[in-house]
Amino acid sequence: MTEAAETRRWNGEFEQKVVVVAGGSSGLGLHLAGRFREEGAQVVISARNADRLEAAAREIDAVAIESDATSFAALDRLAETVKERFGRIDVAINSAGFEQRVSIRDIESEDFEAMVAVQFTGAVYFIKHMAQRMQAGGVIISMSSLTSLMAAEGYAAYAGAKAGLNHVTRIAAAEYAPEGIRVHALAPSVVETPMTAGILAMEPVKNALIEQAPLGRLGECSDVSEAALFLASDRSTYLTGLVLPIDGGTMQKKIIDDNDVMRHFAAQAAASK
Repeated sequence: MTEAAETRRWNGEFEQKVVVVAGGSSGLGLHLAGRFREEGAQVVISARNADRLEAAAREIDAVAIESDATSFAALDRLAETVKERFGRIDVAINSAGFEQRVSIRDIESEDFEAMVAVQFTGAVYFIKHMAQRMQAGGVIISMSSLTSLMAAEGYAAYAGAKAGLNHVTRIAAAEYAPEGIRVHALAPSVVETPMTAGILAMEPVKNALIEQAPLGRLGECSDVSEAALFLASDRSTYLTGLVLPIDGGTMQKKIIDDNDVMRHFAAQAAASK
């Protein structure tokens, strides 16, 4: 159990609540699902890889429901299955997705369309279907990215789709407010997860990222999950439509580029001589 969970800082606030996490079988999604489970929520995780999904569900004592995060019909079935089984959906978090860096001049249609399908189209479907089964007090949280708020070369497809999701988040917040449903997005910078372990193992890259974060460290999964818990809690009932950067202050500086990384590689090479 994490240190945060040991403190039980949410004092049972999520007990008896039903939380759905799409993309909950690995990485940040699995961490988010685990934190809500630690706080007493009944957690349902979904993903396409059945074997990995079942293993993740056993790890955190969650319920696994296989689903395709890009499919209108599959997400409709996911929401309906959860509602039928548990009678309610209190919190729905969409952490499904993948990152890909490619310049606009090199974009191919199949790569672009796959990115938009999961990061934008499927994310909108998720909001629609989850909200349809929610009662007043429900909260929907999408995982966006700091790249959607700051220009980052090579991320037109990824960040462009996330930026579209940001705007849909604001629209959804307005549309569902009369029903008492709040809608948010979280926009983390690079967070240490198994997916980013390879690139963060390169000290020049890690140092370049830390250099642009005024708080002087990389983001951790717990930084994201504690923000999600707050926005999903009854302590934030006057907040909706937020696209919240979780970035150690990086928005006050800039997203790293190739020049930043190469400068740190050069410094590492010089120091090793």
